[in-house]
Amino acid sequence: MTYEFSGKTAFVTGGSRGIGAAIVRRLAHEGATVAFTYKGSAKTADELAAGINASGGRAIAIQADAGDAVALAGAIDGAAKLFGKIDILVNNAGVLLLGPSDSMSLEDFDQTLSVNVRAVFVASKAALAHMGQGGRIINIGSTNADRMPFAGGAAYAMSKAALVGLVKGMARDLGPRGITVNNVQPGPVNTDMNPETSDFAKGLHGLMALPRHGQPDEIAGMVAYLASREAAFVTGASLLIDGGFAA
Repeated sequence: MTYEFSGKTAFVTGGSRGIGAAIVRRLAHEGATVAFTYKGSAKTADELAAGINASGGRAIAIQADAGDAVALAGAIDGAAKLFGKIDILVNNAGVLLLGPSDSMSLEDFDQTLSVNVRAVFVASKAALAHMGQGGRIINIGSTNADRMPFAGGAAYAMSKAALVGLVKGMARDLGPRGITVNNVQPGPVNTDMNPETSDFAKGLHGLMALPRHGQPDEIAGMVAYLASREAAFVTGASLLIDGGFAA
């Protein structure tokens, strides 16, 4: 299925690789102008933007650490100034820091909250200043908000569960403006951080109804749906796309 985003401006956090890059490519392919942030490799981010622009789309890469509230809000304000508005915000940036509850460092715990929760609120607040009637906010959560079947993931699961409550409250706040707020909860997805061929991946497959990793493009497809006109009546929802991991 294809959607029409011509004339729309999208902002994606953590958009240079993996799920984020698939979302950037999908929204741009459907006609949106896309700004996206990256933290690390400028080369990877610039190559993604250049490829989209070379194929007739429009994209820019902006270096900004999602954990830095000033930098993140500044990146969104800069993109809105350049393109005139923000219609679609995808909060994709996240960290996965694992450790037992009795030994995980407070620094890792705080970073988990800063990037996985606080940055979502910071980016949403910044984007809302430039978002009109009918805008879209889409967060990338995790199936681990519903099921954490291995040790060491308490802080990560908590951070993703926090998004479930956040979207419900924000959906109430923004409903009068026709702005929808939703949460996409992927299961294992084949990226460089979680390749489907690893020994860890094989263990995950044993927990799933569909014993395979998802593909980044599959997650991007659900995001595209939530960003589209067809999803105008969907808000405050947390939607699993996890191959039955939480079933």
